[in-house]
Amino acid sequence: MKTILFIFLVLFVCNVNAQSSDFLLLKKNKKTIKSYYSGVNIELITKSGVYKNGTINKIQHDSIFLQEFLINRSMTSMGFYVIDTLGSFHYSYHYKDILSIIKKSNANFDWSASGATLLGGSILLTAASGIVYLTDRDKFSPQLLIGGMGLGVIGFFMSKIKPKSIVIGKRNYKLEYIKMQ
Repeated sequence: MKTILFIFLVLFVCNVNAQSSDFLLLKKNKKTIKSYYSGVNIELITKSGVYKNGTINKIQHDSIFLQEFLINRSMTSMGFYVIDTLGSFHYSYHYKDILSIIKKSNANFDWSASGATLLGGSILLTAASGIVYLTDRDKFSPQLLIGGMGLGVIGFFMSKIKPKSIVIGKRNYKLEYIKMQ
């Protein structure tokens, strides 16, 4: 009798049903690069030009349901900042409406911001050189002017470096929906 009760408990009570979730696969040349499922952060641009950076709540019926948080940084009366979540927004998109997925870089250095700073500094240096040329030609240095302009060109091209985005459909990138039911 105890054996039958034990078998009953093992077979029927310990049987746990879990619903598996659908997911998306990003593939290049039939090789999976990344998989997206519930709880994963995704940064994407849709075909209509909408940029979204949020957490995937669920993927169901060929649609991806995102949750984006509105975060605000405010100063307290004591002079330090507190980061507070003001709210969240829910969006849903069909997976075929995704134009590109922005790939996060592992580098902590922002080339684009450094290029913009270099470009701004070179504009300031070139303007100052021009003012020195107009006021006191004896102290004018053409090497400084050429150097400032050269750094401006380098800064311009550095500022054009943007985070890499994977465009779906180009270079054999494909987004595949996997239904798990």
